[in-house]
Amino acid sequence: MPDSSRDTPEGAGWGSARPGAYKRLMPPKVEKISWLNPKTLWAARNGVVASWLGDPTGRTRNRWVAQRAAAGAPADKVIRRADPDRFSFMVIGDTGEGDDPQYAVVPGFLRVGQDTRFTVVASDVIYPVGSADDYDTKFFRPYQDYPAPIYAIPGNHDWYEGLGAFMRVFCDDAPPLDPEPRARPLSRAWLRSLLWHHPRPQDGQRLDQARKLRAAPAQQAVQPGPYWAVDAGPLRVIGIDTGLLGTIDAEQGAWLREVAQGPRPKILITGSPLYVDGEHHPCAIEGGGTVDEIVRAPEHHFVAAIGGDIHNYQRYPVDVDGRTVQYVVSGGGGAFMHATHTIPRVSIADVTEQDFRCYPLRGDSLAFYSRLYGRRLHLRRFFTLTEAEATAVIAERLGIPPTRLPGEPARVTFRTRLVASLLGAGGRPDRTSRFRLPVRKIYTQLFSPSSATYSPPFFKCFLRLDVTPEAVRLRCFAATGNLAQEVEPPVEDEVIIPLG
Repeated sequence: MPDSSRDTPEGAGWGSARPGAYKRLMPPKVEKISWLNPKTLWAARNGVVASWLGDPTGRTRNRWVAQRAAAGAPADKVIRRADPDRFSFMVIGDTGEGDDPQYAVVPGFLRVGQDTRFTVVASDVIYPVGSADDYDTKFFRPYQDYPAPIYAIPGNHDWYEGLGAFMRVFCDDAPPLDPEPRARPLSRAWLRSLLWHHPRPQDGQRLDQARKLRAAPAQQAVQPGPYWAVDAGPLRVIGIDTGLLGTIDAEQGAWLREVAQGPRPKILITGSPLYVDGEHHPCAIEGGGTVDEIVRAPEHHFVAAIGGDIHNYQRYPVDVDGRTVQYVVSGGGGAFMHATHTIPRVSIADVTEQDFRCYPLRGDSLAFYSRLYGRRLHLRRFFTLTEAEATAVIAERLGIPPTRLPGEPARVTFRTRLVASLLGAGGRPDRTSRFRLPVRKIYTQLFSPSSATYSPPFFKCFLRLDVTPEAVRLRCFAATGNLAQEVEPPVEDEVIIPLG
């Protein structure tokens, strides 16, 4: 097995590694998304507008579902496949920025996934606003050589243009919805309609040409809607659509309760993870209840819940009435990297640091961001931490042994402590100060989303799940943009999930 980030700095992608060949896959001209660009933020305003003036996602989703039902989609929204009892599939989340971090994942993804039966994209297929014209370079081109079907659940960015492009690509070229009746003047709905971002009238003119890149019969997949279930071998995979604000409507909640019934083992794929950054987010259902209550119910036989939206990998093995449910974050498929060094020492639902896994490691995350902001602020000598320094200061702040020992342990100095604090590094819950918590929140909410970078290591990842009647083997593979991890992607985490 190749070295992973838990073994050596070289396994993490540091050092004088040779760059990979992923750039050959990229289009000649790449639009680099900046989340500090006012034009980008204005185009992606619908989430903020919905939080202020009411979220129309549930109503719009129900209209899409009704349209698909009228077109002949199965009423139960279940895709019944003819997979054998032993098969494999891929999960990759938050893919579609269309630049170096996305394409750097592709060579390893194709190597690991060549014999798999299908892939699921878990959230945010296209950035920044789910435009149909972006599917060419951000979906069809990068995955043109993946030989099997690709299913998807939308993320909040796919909803920024009302989900029209997503429905055209994944749901049998669904036509646009009829316009809704005009809202009463001066009402919240009327004000929301004035501020709402809508697709350009000419959007999607290149879509028919782009489809030719994945035109083979074996690559085709048609979904019954933005949420669905797949029966594959001994397993049922359920994908739910958490819309703009990370909740689901009453109609989808009733469907989820229905398809969760029965003894068949199940895995949930969701746009918003249920455990993330050391916190529990159970995902509210309109009218009452939560998604996690459905996952935890023993009669539903869920064995894992995998969520996108957060651009890294995390795993929480939670004991639920004597059985273990694996709660996984897998959003590292191509967008900018959300920091892991801001995650405080984990102690939630009886999951401790010894049980918790993340990628990138917190020390690598801190070293990555120290280099990034050292360059941006022209303070490289002050800000930049070596991997050893970052690993040592994270171990001190969390009160844990170093996750990786890169040679001689580094000395923790005032400078390394100060840089770690300025970059929002997490700490122990019993030592959280009034100052540190606001700094971490400001950092993760303001600075992290602006942190696209275009040189390895990128710390991207994807999942492969190997299914048998007895168990699911889940592995997280790394993609750094370096040739070594491109030729033979290292396994950053592995767990066997019993199906009994």
